[in-house]
Amino acid sequence: MRISRCWWTLLALVAGLVAPSAAQAAIDSALGVSCTVQSDGVRFCGSNAPRSTTPAWDGTPIDVNVAFPPDPGGSRDGRYPLVMLFHGYGGGKLGLSDMRPWLDRGYAAFSMTDRGFKESCGSPASRAAAGAACDKGYIRLIDNRYEVRDAQEFAGRLADAGLVSAKRIGAVGGSYGGGMSMALGALRDRKVLPDGKLVRWRSPDGKRMRIAAAAPNIPWTDLAYSLAPNGSTLDYLADSPYRGRPGVEKMSFVTGLYLSGLLSPGFYAAKGSDPSADVTGWKDAIEAGEPYGAAVDASLREMTTNHSSYYIDHSVEPAPMLMSSGFTDDLFPADETIRYYNRTRTQFHHADLALFFGDFGHMRGQNKPDVVGALNARVAAWLDYYVKGTGPRPQQGVEAWTETCPKTAPSGGPYRAPNWARISSGEVRFRDSTARTIAPTSTTGGAFNPVTSTACQTVPDVDPAGAVVYRLAAAPASGYTLLGAPTVVADFTLPGDTSQVAARLLDVAPDGTETLVDRGLWRPATGGPKRQVFQLHPNGWTFAAGHVPKLELLAADADGSALANYGRPSNGQQPVTVSKLELRIPVVERPGAAGGLVRYPAPKVVPYGSKLAADWRTGHRGPHRHRFVYGW
Repeated sequence: MRISRCWWTLLALVAGLVAPSAAQAAIDSALGVSCTVQSDGVRFCGSNAPRSTTPAWDGTPIDVNVAFPPDPGGSRDGRYPLVMLFHGYGGGKLGLSDMRPWLDRGYAAFSMTDRGFKESCGSPASRAAAGAACDKGYIRLIDNRYEVRDAQEFAGRLADAGLVSAKRIGAVGGSYGGGMSMALGALRDRKVLPDGKLVRWRSPDGKRMRIAAAAPNIPWTDLAYSLAPNGSTLDYLADSPYRGRPGVEKMSFVTGLYLSGLLSPGFYAAKGSDPSADVTGWKDAIEAGEPYGAAVDASLREMTTNHSSYYIDHSVEPAPMLMSSGFTDDLFPADETIRYYNRTRTQFHHADLALFFGDFGHMRGQNKPDVVGALNARVAAWLDYYVKGTGPRPQQGVEAWTETCPKTAPSGGPYRAPNWARISSGEVRFRDSTARTIAPTSTTGGAFNPVTSTACQTVPDVDPAGAVVYRLAAAPASGYTLLGAPTVVADFTLPGDTSQVAARLLDVAPDGTETLVDRGLWRPATGGPKRQVFQLHPNGWTFAAGHVPKLELLAADADGSALANYGRPSNGQQPVTVSKLELRIPVVERPGAAGGLVRYPAPKVVPYGSKLAADWRTGHRGPHRHRFVYGW
């Protein structure tokens, strides 16, 4: 018996040496989708003719692509670091050509078409093929409980199959995909159930899962604010949630996005059928206009609660994140990533976070090759270090490339700083104490509407009728470079609660033409006069010698048509009186530059109930002083 037992033990050991494990077996399928070996050895598991679907956790068929590097031979095939690639609104899963750069770096790659688009229940053919499984497979606007969970569950299944690592996972995407990447990075090792409960993220077989790093590009962090801002975000506050009255709809963008969802082809829930995904109902409610009531309040609450990374429980430090935003992006501007950066840096002082800015993104972005190339290199280095564990520790802090014209000109910069508070050194200030009134009929006439214009478009320098306009002195011979968010502090008087203020900062050239530098939409507090503060979106722009900065305050950034109204005109717009105005322009030049025009930054104006972000509490000359004004 002793000899027999030893013999069988020896046979078992030999069998263990020669028999391949699950991770060593040939990768011939992933998520139930067959794989084919490409000419270069890459294994691609997917299809675009017409689809390669797999059931999500609730049975909804989701169209997926998965790819793996060539078989390295031996025991090393499997448990790859994984990069998840997410598409923009109206798009679909990324194909092999988009995955190859990651495969070449040794990653496995995954992409899916989000619920409600194209072959994930978006097309009539996909719904016909799936039947009842697609009944609730409609667009949910990156709901943490659905689209985000879909990605997590698919990654878990790949880990259970031994194909990818459970804790070496990266998330990358732009726009809609940026919102997905932000949510995954914010959740890190947690997931959200349909009832909103937050639980530990585990694979179906119980493996502990984790996002190792994320690189969201042109994302939103607050979906409600990005689509209907009210001016409550300031780039120096520790916390900037959506507070105050419903904001001003970015009408041209909302209209365009809604139509692109339909044409994708896409599948919206029937109006009123599902309060958590009532895209049509939300759009109709806000476009009915002021005064807003319970329907709009409910839609904003739903979008912030379940569709925005900023409102995900932040008791846990997020995954290392490289967040990139376009200075000339009028849809998801730089405010979206700065908001998240400031709160995270305040709460977790040593969190691995980086910001990257430049002239790219949604309309009006020019997407210049130099800044796009630099960003791509940063993203690759970020994931290599935090996901794959190779290469030097990547640059933290902030990198900014400034807007330049014409489009063929190289971008300005880059400028680098350890944090957002240090990206600019000085400030150019302008004051006007006179009382002026913004007429209810003052509009931009559609000039610089992002749907039809580019960042370098110029128009004749003409002041809109009824607008309040301020002109600064011409820039001196040395010029100066805006880098940050222009801030307006003034006394405002409003007789009613349905009005708005649209703001634009322009560069007026010596030849009599002007170029848009910045814009913003704001809901001032009613009554008054009340000292209030709001900001235009951050940008980087050089006011060259002889160029005049011009600030316009108007009743609407619009021309009267849905696709040309950047901001929806308010119902019942009333006159808005402005007095004791101060404009602060943050610049890269040090105090004393430009013949003394550049000054030390003034104390920050902080609304009651708010506080400065940690990075702003100490500056170049010790603690920043700050003073309080009317809160929301």
